[in-house]
Amino acid sequence: MLALARNEGARIGALTAPPYRNEGPRALWHVSEDPALCHFVPREGKVWAIDTRHLPLYWFPRDCPRATYWANDETSEDDVDAWLGGDRARRVHAMEPRWLARMRTTPLYAYRMPEETFVLEDRFYVSPVTVDALERVELGDLLQLHADAGIELRTECDLLALWDRVLATTLDYSGIRLRNATPA
Repeated sequence: MLALARNEGARIGALTAPPYRNEGPRALWHVSEDPALCHFVPREGKVWAIDTRHLPLYWFPRDCPRATYWANDETSEDDVDAWLGGDRARRVHAMEPRWLARMRTTPLYAYRMPEETFVLEDRFYVSPVTVDALERVELGDLLQLHADAGIELRTECDLLALWDRVLATTLDYSGIRLRNATPA
C-alpha cells in the first residue's frame, strides 16, 4: 500500500509519452462516460483536459485503476531493455484482469475542447471558465482502441506491486485511480 500513500490519483511524468499509431493532430480532450456533455462548468474552479498524446491514459472506464509507463530522455538503457524490450517508443498500460469485460462494454466519449482558455497546470490543461465542447467522439471498444494505437495493454493481478516496481525505475509513468486497485 506504499504506492497509494505516494501517488494517489493521477500522476503524469514530464508529459513526454511517445506518439502512438493513428494519433491524430494535437488537441485538448476531456473524457467521460456521459454521452450528453457539451457544456463544461468548472469544478473546484477548473475544467480539466489532456492533450492528444496523453489521451490514451484515459481509454479506460472511469474508476479502473491503471499503471502506465514509457521511456523519456532520462530513462536508462537498462530500464528500456528490462521494461520495454529495448524499444524506447513502446508504451505499456497495465490494469487488473477484473476490468477486461468493462473495457469492451463501457461507453466512453472524448470531448474535444477549444484551447483558448486552457493553460498547462501541473501536467494537465485547465480552464477557469465554462467551456463548450467542439465535438464528441465515441471511443468504442477500448481494448481494440489500444491495439489499433499499438499500445501494449496487459493485465496484472497485483497492480500495486507493479506500480511500486515502476516507481523504482527511471521510466516516465502515470498512475490513475490506484486507490481502486485490489490489495494483494
